[in-house]
Amino acid sequence: MRIGWTSSRIEAGSTERRTGHSPRQWAQGQATRSAFQEYVERCPSDQVMRKGLLTTLPSSTGVGIRGLMEKLLRMKRGESLAKRYRVKAWDPSLWVSRKPFGIGEQRPNNYLEIWKALWENKDQLPFAWRILQQGVCDGCSLGTAGMTDWTLRGVHLCNLRLRLLRLNTMSALNTKALEDLSGLRGKRSDELRALGRLPYPMVRQRGQAGFRRISWDEALDLIASRIRAASPDRLGFYLTSRGMPNEAYYAAQKAVRAIGTNSIDNAARVCHSPSTFALKQGLGVAATTCSYSDLIGSDLVVFVGANVANNQPVMMKYLYYARKAGTRVVTINSYREPGMERYWVPSALESALFGTKMTDRFFLVNVGGDIPFLNGALKWMIERGWVHQEFIDQHTAGFDDLRAALHGQSWEELERLSGTSRQEMLEFARMVGEAETGIIVWAMGVTQHEFGEDNVRSIVNLGLSRGWVGRERCGLMPIRGHSGVQGGAEMGAYATVFPGGLPVTPEHAARFSELWGFPVPATRGLTAPEMIDAAYERRLDVLVSVGGNFLEILPDPAYVREAMERVPLRVHMDIVPSTQMLLNAGEAVIILPAATRYETPGGVTETSTERRVIFSPEIPGRRISEARPEWDVFMDLARRVRPDLAGRLGFESTAAIRADIARAIPFYDGIQRLQHAGDQFQYGGPHLCWGWKFPTPDGKAHFSAVGLPRLELPDGMFLLATRRGKQFNSMVYERKDALTGAVRDAVMISGEDAQRLTLRDGDPIILHSDAGEFRGRILIAPVKPRTLQVHWPEGQVLIDRRRRSPQAGIPDYNALVRIVRATPQLPVR
Repeated sequence: MRIGWTSSRIEAGSTERRTGHSPRQWAQGQATRSAFQEYVERCPSDQVMRKGLLTTLPSSTGVGIRGLMEKLLRMKRGESLAKRYRVKAWDPSLWVSRKPFGIGEQRPNNYLEIWKALWENKDQLPFAWRILQQGVCDGCSLGTAGMTDWTLRGVHLCNLRLRLLRLNTMSALNTKALEDLSGLRGKRSDELRALGRLPYPMVRQRGQAGFRRISWDEALDLIASRIRAASPDRLGFYLTSRGMPNEAYYAAQKAVRAIGTNSIDNAARVCHSPSTFALKQGLGVAATTCSYSDLIGSDLVVFVGANVANNQPVMMKYLYYARKAGTRVVTINSYREPGMERYWVPSALESALFGTKMTDRFFLVNVGGDIPFLNGALKWMIERGWVHQEFIDQHTAGFDDLRAALHGQSWEELERLSGTSRQEMLEFARMVGEAETGIIVWAMGVTQHEFGEDNVRSIVNLGLSRGWVGRERCGLMPIRGHSGVQGGAEMGAYATVFPGGLPVTPEHAARFSELWGFPVPATRGLTAPEMIDAAYERRLDVLVSVGGNFLEILPDPAYVREAMERVPLRVHMDIVPSTQMLLNAGEAVIILPAATRYETPGGVTETSTERRVIFSPEIPGRRISEARPEWDVFMDLARRVRPDLAGRLGFESTAAIRADIARAIPFYDGIQRLQHAGDQFQYGGPHLCWGWKFPTPDGKAHFSAVGLPRLELPDGMFLLATRRGKQFNSMVYERKDALTGAVRDAVMISGEDAQRLTLRDGDPIILHSDAGEFRGRILIAPVKPRTLQVHWPEGQVLIDRRRRSPQAGIPDYNALVRIVRATPQLPVR
């Protein structure tokens, strides 16, 4: 029997569809016309690549079956978008206005961004074009390959990718600027990036004015000697996410564990590690459960603490088609994000001309008010009988405990903590209850809290209450903001887990010891915030930071600066200079030049938010002569530290790394076959937990009884959240955000609060918290009363570094502040 849907119930017969099936399993196990037809119909791609699907079929597969597959794929590619998604023709009810191209509106000029990119890359236009045409995007994790993807036909190119392009094409900097740092200190990060690429290894000893050139052998021998002299618990290794491929993460964590420590961490921790804990607990999986294509035609899409208009712009094209297919969109946030309210999609003519109303309903909640709001909505759904009781009874556990916990939470407390009324909670609950299918998307506004794990658990509870997992147009989506973070976590570049997300335990350490042929440490290592704490307390002898900038990503920059200057040896590997490289040396600072993903021989892979592992080839073009791929450097360093293991610490190519990944991480089986542009596979298939089969010990999904956070707001104080502007991660590209009109020192405040305090746009103020102070200017904006927003990383000075989530250890990037008027001479930054 085939699996089908009737009134939201799965009907399965003797042939069950298992989570994680692949085309090979279909071919080997059920090589029938109906099975193949069903697989292709469910495949979320309009542009299925032959090499991404057909090459996974075993060579023994009959010619007739392979021919059938090719025929079905051709049919799939030829199917019109309008027919597939029942998309309407032009719909004026969704237009922002009838003014062409949003003339006079506050919005980004995407066409101007194209001209800026052309001008910035005018010296390397052929190379830049090849990167855009052949490479997998090194920006957000939507995973466009070239300028296409597997969700919609047509061109996908966003201004974020265009701004990052120059990092891949620029020439080497003039190293005379690094020989005397007095002229560089005080420069902003964007000014340092503009100097150019790091050309070769350099070193600076304590007391020296600047850096001097050294060879790779000198640099790695010096680092290796310091590592050998230190205890493993006094080492720290950190990798960032921008553009870093799976191969680099995997090789780095393997090298670090060969050296003898688990103290390796990456940027995924300060993004979605709370999501990993909560999803694993609730569903048995730790990634997005659906595909991007499920957004189009779903009854309801809910964004919680996510601003995809700014951070994942290509998704706005998906939302445009979702809106035209009848999907309703809800945004829950403390700020009515202009980009989430209306957006001009440049590659869709209708939207480019007249804009698109993206959100049907905003619910403004307090900073930190997500749990009480979602709990209140779920409380209404239970009372009104709007939950999917059959699914709950047959496929979940813990619902009775959750219901009892919600019963004990009074409406008055839910209203006070959320900042909303019970009527608003009811209205949201009704929208959820009326939606047969739905997807919940969340990001840093949910995870970067002291109670980030519980925030995500409350989202999981809401999704499970309607059975929004394991079926089409349903899912839970912790959307990633950077192309490397999904794979970075799964490759095991974490202090707390091994490859595949296996916790650091003696049992799992023994497994990898046998696999790799050397002893793997069995105790957890230091996370990134813990490395800085250890450095401050002089318990860290060597800190290796690949990319990133601790001064900008972690709270309390003064504390971070002092901590890093106390480390005897700091090693910074990057493609461009950064402010943390200029800090005083404890004893020595070494900088190493990194190659980009497009320069890496043999090509590399990344993993997108929808779990699609995509091959990005090496692209001919400008090269920085001594720049090396991160994976190669880590392997070389490990061999110098442990020459006795040299035979076990080498990869001939990135293909060899991918083969090792496939052996170490079972659900990445298939990565070893990726070798050409366009090659890809989606681990787990289009949907995890398909057919409501959950990879948990009891085979069920688990609700969590989520308590209410302790949120106190004394009189005269405000709840402050940090936000992104025109930037990628901490890399700021413009001093003014085209989506909001906010400059970098803007303090967003509600009109109600501004009137009460007799403040006007542009008034200089000082924000005070227990951690520090921030000088800025008032910007009246549609934020929740008694909440404020400031840009990150500038707002880091207000953040208490000691407030971290209990399981993931992620910093809470929010603060309790008060406003003080400042003198009018305050300069605008």
